[in-house]
Amino acid sequence: MKLVLLGPPGAGKGTQAAMLVEKFRIPQISTGDMLRAAVRELTPMGIKAKEYMDAGGLVPDEVVIGIVRDRLQQADCESGFILDGFPRTVPQADALKQTLMGLGKPLDSAISLEVDTDALVERLTGRRTCEKCGKGFHLKFDPPGRDGRCSNCGGELVQRADDQEATIRNRMAVYQQQTAPLEDYYRRENLLTAIDGMAEIASVQQEIIAALQAG
Repeated sequence: MKLVLLGPPGAGKGTQAAMLVEKFRIPQISTGDMLRAAVRELTPMGIKAKEYMDAGGLVPDEVVIGIVRDRLQQADCESGFILDGFPRTVPQADALKQTLMGLGKPLDSAISLEVDTDALVERLTGRRTCEKCGKGFHLKFDPPGRDGRCSNCGGELVQRADDQEATIRNRMAVYQQQTAPLEDYYRRENLLTAIDGMAEIASVQQEIIAALQAG
């Protein structure tokens, strides 16, 4: 099973990817993880990436694609993989397609988790984390104790900076501008399945599995 998982920040990609990893026994691969591993292991592409990162620049597509190619040739990808956070642009998708064809590992599917912006803002702005023990809460869906403190240890709850409304809406705007066109790209490739990412987690999972098995 070789697939790309699409969706804006907060759509639940991480949660769904973790479940798919367990069900299909394939690795979840993120761009950040790949870059850090390549730099740490001093691979040829990792060394190139480090030069750009140390200079404060963006790692160019050809280097990222090289790192992706190296990663997908590792033994744990023999039965498939889940690409999360890559590709981010149509040129990256084109380069990925050529790379996978060269490896004899064309994509089977692209799953897009669809969300409503206002509902997503409500979902994310309500998140709180205990400063002391790290337990997570949601003011509406999983509220803390009556005193507004952690029901686990009594610690103070805080909101992450990236869960503030202005930040969320900005990230959504960036996603729509840069990454949303990938939906049209994969639709033209007859690979795209759109899933309602605002449904219950288990329901989303069932829809994804049904789509993958039907494909």
